[in-house]
Amino acid sequence: MKRLRLLLALVTLPAIICAAPLRILYLGDSITDGGWGNSGGRATPSEARNHSDFNHIFGHSYMMISAATLMAEKPGEYECFNRGVSGYTLSDLEATWQQNCMEMKPDVLSVLIGTNDVEQFLGSGAKDFDLKDWERRYDSLLTETRRQFPNVRIMLCTPFVAKVGWRGDAENYALREHLADKLAEITVRLATKHNATLVPFAKMFGSLTTPSKQYWIWDGIHPTPAAHKRMADLWLQCFYSKSL
Repeated sequence: MKRLRLLLALVTLPAIICAAPLRILYLGDSITDGGWGNSGGRATPSEARNHSDFNHIFGHSYMMISAATLMAEKPGEYECFNRGVSGYTLSDLEATWQQNCMEMKPDVLSVLIGTNDVEQFLGSGAKDFDLKDWERRYDSLLTETRRQFPNVRIMLCTPFVAKVGWRGDAENYALREHLADKLAEITVRLATKHNATLVPFAKMFGSLTTPSKQYWIWDGIHPTPAAHKRMADLWLQCFYSKSL
């Protein structure tokens, strides 16, 4: 009888292991944040947000739409987490990477960052944006993540802007667009280097011109609800395009 119980345990063990849901983690700034955890759109640290109110647990961004779609289509197979924080730059990701990424032990890691790095630079009065340093630091985060979690699937999303709203009307818009394009190029390179799935949001927004650019990005950097749906569709398309 004891031997029979042992054999049954060995047979059912793989099924138990496979039943663990896939942990999908989204990191980024306000575009990802979407006010999750009742933050009210403020730059509230993850640990200070409400993690038990499932009516607001995902916020209202592309993250919510894509995560909700996955979890509804295949109940129990996915566990999704939003750790986007409004206002975050790459430096903020570095400062919170241990808590918001490593300790979450993701199976899938999605990152969208860069818009606020450009915003911060334009407001600083500095002469040059150190693109090489930005790439090196982003690369370092991904390298360390791969070292600790060799099997993690990384999804890198390209940052974007649009010539609409007050940011589009600003005299420095050409520089804003140039830097956003450069950060998108870096993101593409890092996706190749780390065998990551690229989510080309910048390219997508470049093609959305009807009925107008402002229909999709209302202030130059923040998507409208319709655009978040398009972003979620693209994210899911990229997610499904490569087997886990």
